[in-house]
Amino acid sequence: MVAARRKAPASRSRAAKEARAAKKPRDAGAAGARDAAPVRLPRIAKGKRPQYFSDPAIDKLLWMTLTLMEELSVARDRIDTLERVLARRRLVDLKEIEDFVPDAAAAGERAARRDAYVERMMRAVHAELEEIAAKGDPVSEAIRAVEE
Repeated sequence: MVAARRKAPASRSRAAKEARAAKKPRDAGAAGARDAAPVRLPRIAKGKRPQYFSDPAIDKLLWMTLTLMEELSVARDRIDTLERVLARRRLVDLKEIEDFVPDAAAAGERAARRDAYVERMMRAVHAELEEIAAKGDPVSEAIRAVEE
């Protein structure tokens, strides 16, 4: 009875080895195909944006929220990195960071970065305004259409 138990794992092990061997490429050509350069996809989506909700405004809000989530996640990771590096090197204390007031150049850079961020967040709304304006509708009608 003990001998039978010992044989079962060995037979399963042999079957597993055979299954793994069957998955391996048989010639260098198959392995070389996997090592080929990665496929480069276009960075700009073409075609109509998919609509997930019955109201397109909800889709736009979802898109803006996801973009905001992405930006916030990256910002939090960068802040965490900076805090850990500064703490490790003991270069600054928390009070100094909390009491910091930016100079005019830094304030200008922050304003420019903020403007670019708002532009990215509002990209869907701006695209719809441009589309409506291209049809010849007056801008006031375009704004009303976006607000609805």
